[in-house]
Amino acid sequence: MAHYDLAIIGSGSGNSLITEHWDGRKVAIIDAGTFGGTCLNVGCIPTKMFVYPAQLAASVAEAKALGVSMSFDGADWAAMRDRIFGRIDAISEAGKNYRAHELENVTLYTEHVRFVSRNELNTASGQSITADNFVIATGSRPVLPQVEGIDLPGVHTSDTIMRLDALPQRLVILGGGYIASEFAAVFSALGSEVTQVNRSGTLMRRQDADISAAFTQAASARWGVELNAGLQGIEQRGDSLVVRLRRDGQPLDLEADVVLVATGRTPNTDALGVAELGFEMREDGSLVVDEYQRLVADGLPVEGIFGLGDAANTEQLKHVANREARVVIHNLENPGAMRPMDRRAVPAAVFSNPQIAYVGATEAQARAEHGADAVLSVIQPYGSTAYGWAMEDSEGIVKLLAHRDTGLLLGAHIMGHEASLLIQPLIQAMATGLDVATMARGQFWIHPALSEVVENALLGLGVPAQESDPL
Repeated sequence: MAHYDLAIIGSGSGNSLITEHWDGRKVAIIDAGTFGGTCLNVGCIPTKMFVYPAQLAASVAEAKALGVSMSFDGADWAAMRDRIFGRIDAISEAGKNYRAHELENVTLYTEHVRFVSRNELNTASGQSITADNFVIATGSRPVLPQVEGIDLPGVHTSDTIMRLDALPQRLVILGGGYIASEFAAVFSALGSEVTQVNRSGTLMRRQDADISAAFTQAASARWGVELNAGLQGIEQRGDSLVVRLRRDGQPLDLEADVVLVATGRTPNTDALGVAELGFEMREDGSLVVDEYQRLVADGLPVEGIFGLGDAANTEQLKHVANREARVVIHNLENPGAMRPMDRRAVPAAVFSNPQIAYVGATEAQARAEHGADAVLSVIQPYGSTAYGWAMEDSEGIVKLLAHRDTGLLLGAHIMGHEASLLIQPLIQAMATGLDVATMARGQFWIHPALSEVVENALLGLGVPAQESDPL
């Protein structure tokens, strides 16, 4: 039996927990997958490294509307893939070697483990690991619908599709969320004939209703979209995969060279034995934690066992996992003066085409919580600003929600060019309690920058200015 001061299950954000505090103490890090976790290897980093060249390819169509003649002569998929993973694989391997061979106090286990008690793990090879402190940071994996043909060659998830040997000529993407929509934008821009299939009537349906509707319209103009279509199965017919769907009671078959299943992700907690030990879990399989990131059992925090990332939250966002890791680092090192996790104003962005960024409540959520009469709402088009005119933008919108009495932002939703950048001052306003009128008039807004669309949206909410507010 090996005993450690700290045992970390997962090498994504969990890898950052090993600070100088643990020098001279024994630490185990355990990961049966690829070292470095989801974001580095199969998530936000490689996907965005594909997104940027896809944006360059898509700019050809945008330039034509502005009188600029450009051409797209195709993508060297293999070179693009090798450039991206040549960097990422080296980072992953270097991190693994550092933890395994260069730190005398750290032991790396590259196999699955399972709790047999609240202070003991068993490895797949039969080793026993005990520790004073545990951190569960096991991430998540793609969900696969249980239908015929889901295991056929050519059927991929987001974990595998970026390593294809060649750009597919015909790609069917199953799913209407952010993963499906980002890959639809990438592959369509690079030259694939893409059809995105969703079982509901809009794409990105968890967004504010106005953003979801606008994005569905914009996506439908860029690649094929099939809505209200339920998956029945996948089969091989000659050299093609056939995706069998049912829409409005009628069969619909789509032929493809490659199928991407992007119907969601599930936490990697089901094989850890945590449910058997009485730890509380949400319906989606994520672990319930208290404000200090400690696991919860019977309504009470469990001392010495922490959770973070996709295994212990519902956002499944790297920046949330990183902040949770900082909280866990502090609380492990300062058990007598622990700090809580701040979950106010958690933002997210979808790097599709067009981009989406959001923070706070949707209009439906805001009205349900505060009452319809208390919620102010405005939609400001990109095209209402000078920079929007320069772009000839007819799609981009900023939607803001504020409380009528307090003047505080309740939610911000942006769809369009660089939405992920434009939303940042709105995130800051929500996090710091800055009211709408002060934000709109308490600072200069550069003219004619695209950020004026945010300024105009703030003004458009109609929150009365105070006498002390700048003119």
